[in-house]
Amino acid sequence: MANILNIETSTEVCSVALTSEGQVLDHRENYDGQTHATLLSQYVQEMLQYARTRDINLDAIAVSIGPGSYTGLRIGLSEAKGLAFGLNVPLIGVNTLQLLVVSTMFNHFIDEEKVLYVPMIDARRMEVYTAAYNAALEPVLEPQAMILDEQSLVDLNQQGYTLVLMGNGSDKAHQVLTRDGVRFVAGIKPVAVDMMALAEKSFREQRFIDVAYSTPLYLKEFQATKPKNPVLGLNG
Repeated sequence: MANILNIETSTEVCSVALTSEGQVLDHRENYDGQTHATLLSQYVQEMLQYARTRDINLDAIAVSIGPGSYTGLRIGLSEAKGLAFGLNVPLIGVNTLQLLVVSTMFNHFIDEEKVLYVPMIDARRMEVYTAAYNAALEPVLEPQAMILDEQSLVDLNQQGYTLVLMGNGSDKAHQVLTRDGVRFVAGIKPVAVDMMALAEKSFREQRFIDVAYSTPLYLKEFQATKPKNPVLGLNG
């Protein structure tokens, strides 16, 4: 097992966890939103201080690479890259959609013979970032951006699957996916403490991402929005 510092900033939650040998040694979480830029570095320093005072040497840095918030992902990956480079340890990328599935599996018993886990992350309006995974975390539907309507994912139901939806995007799906064969698990958020299993698996398999050139998994291009009340005439 490895000593890993885990960073998760893909949604409104800002969280960091220090894990070792299947245990969470210490962690910090904030659910207020828009706090990543101010709190992340503080949380990281507190984890590093915890490690130093106990002579714990970090073996890797793990970071959630998306999909999710453009700003949150950039902040998290930038912090993780700096740590990995400075400490000369490998960098692990954790898929946020898989993280939501793992959180659901660990916290909820799903008594279904043929089930697919469908994580959903809000992408504004009726769009979500989503995928579908079986119990072995194998993708049946690859990660993608999807505009939700009444027929979304119906082909998977027609194949006999029960769909278990979770994540902040599933609230929108609840409005339109009212048919049989669709279940919702509330309250699942991507947090650093739940990254441990995926991060340790990647470390054992030596699956790392490039410290210099890796980028977040955005799934679609960033589109900047114009300010609602632009100030005119400042430059004459």
